[in-house]
Amino acid sequence: MRVLVIGGGGREHAIVAACTRHGHEVLCTPANPGIARQARVLHSPQDAASLARLAQQEAVDLVIVGPEAYLAAGVVDACTALGIPAFGPTQAASRLEGDKAWSKAFMARHGIPTAQHLTFDNLEDALAHVRGLRTPIVVKDAGLKAGKGVTIAHSHEEAGAALRDIFSEAGAKAVIEDFMTGQEVTILALTDGVRYALTPPSQDHKTIYEGDTGPMTGGMGVICPFPVPDDALSLIRETIIIPTLRGMEAEGVPFRGVLYAGLMLTPQGPKVVEFNARFGDPEAEAVLPLLASDLAQHALEAAQGRLDPDAVQFQRGASAVVILAAPGYPAEPVRDIPITLPPEPSGTAIFHAGTRQDGEVLRSNGGRVLAVTATATTLQEALSGAYSLADQIDFPGAQMRRDIGHRIGLAPGAEV
Repeated sequence: MRVLVIGGGGREHAIVAACTRHGHEVLCTPANPGIARQARVLHSPQDAASLARLAQQEAVDLVIVGPEAYLAAGVVDACTALGIPAFGPTQAASRLEGDKAWSKAFMARHGIPTAQHLTFDNLEDALAHVRGLRTPIVVKDAGLKAGKGVTIAHSHEEAGAALRDIFSEAGAKAVIEDFMTGQEVTILALTDGVRYALTPPSQDHKTIYEGDTGPMTGGMGVICPFPVPDDALSLIRETIIIPTLRGMEAEGVPFRGVLYAGLMLTPQGPKVVEFNARFGDPEAEAVLPLLASDLAQHALEAAQGRLDPDAVQFQRGASAVVILAAPGYPAEPVRDIPITLPPEPSGTAIFHAGTRQDGEVLRSNGGRVLAVTATATTLQEALSGAYSLADQIDFPGAQMRRDIGHRIGLAPGAEV
């Protein structure tokens, strides 16, 4: 199959690797230096119409859209209009991620469990509301913020600062919700809008510093699978995944692609923290290396409304991802730092998330720069493999959390 992957981060590198593993010819735009070693890089304007024309000119059999911004811009719609199968939700369906206020209202309409919340379109009312709440308070920018538009405020002053930042932009909305307790877990559903297949549960580590402290990031490390009890998995299917797909279909915006359910396993049962409309990043770098079956084939069938869930198969074992982020991230990441990569032993991979090639020199070119993945029989072995490889990377000043997996008692030196 001839596949065009759209995007240029760690998630897209993992998608490219999953497709090439099954012998597909992969093209990618805008790509990155790591992707360029596995796929043919195409240069194109990144608007929806240009990307659809590129897919048509290259006579691809399938387009896989990685980042949320492209989905919100209507890339899938533009490809579909030209008769090209595209894996991902339409512009209208991607609103489930792109507009948190709409998403929360959708959950309320369809009885999908989530935190108690209110949405505000002006700063004064939002500030008045938080003054009456107990801390911690969760403040979310309703728009697309690449996973970083969330503040867990431990004081009213912190909540107010977050709200002032959100409403500094015209037309902003803020969602203010109760703080939920429990283990946070991600479930990804590959779906054709009706049928679906779940990936193994994974757990990201969102804050920049160890001990789950510091500012929120796009994700600093992942373990997969996260041990979700069978009864909780059944509840997730019955109260979240199925009602969401049925609800989207009932509202005339069927959801095809990857439904990302960010969940909290609360004492009252699983609840939605947020929905995303694509593979998570860095969850994709943990989940896709465990996929034994053919991602491109599943994506094509889902795009055409004929997914076979039983064909989606994952290998036994576990994976772990450790992120190397640039100094200054998430505020002002330092760019152009030279990086030297070691060889990748069997069962490991270094996915490029924010790099650029400068002649013979690889340099940092973003906040989260590299995702180091290892697969193994156990989570502890996977973590050890990921950290071992990460420690061999020459990347001066890189930030790396040393406690990935700590919430279930795992860490590089922990016993299984």
